[in-house]
Amino acid sequence: AKDSGERISGFGHRVYRNWDPRARIFRSVVGPLLDTMHKPDPLLDVAMELEEAVLADDYFIERRLYPNVDFYSGIVLRALGIPLN
Repeated sequence: AKDSGERISGFGHRVYRNWDPRARIFRSVVGPLLDTMHKPDPLLDVAMELEEAVLADDYFIERRLYPNVDFYSGIVLRALGIPLN
């Protein structure tokens, strides 16, 4: 996506030029929620690794592309049993 100029869902926001505060909330609750519900989700591990890689990548840093509300909300909604479609 970096080479093609395509947007990456879950990163960047038109208004929030740093971390989306809603994303911070979802990030802080998703792990405890999955633990409480006894619903481990390997996507959380993938998301956290992806976030770490993105936050260390100059491409994303220079463009101020931080996780937005969509990045972790999908994992939360999936844990709550909300259909994906």
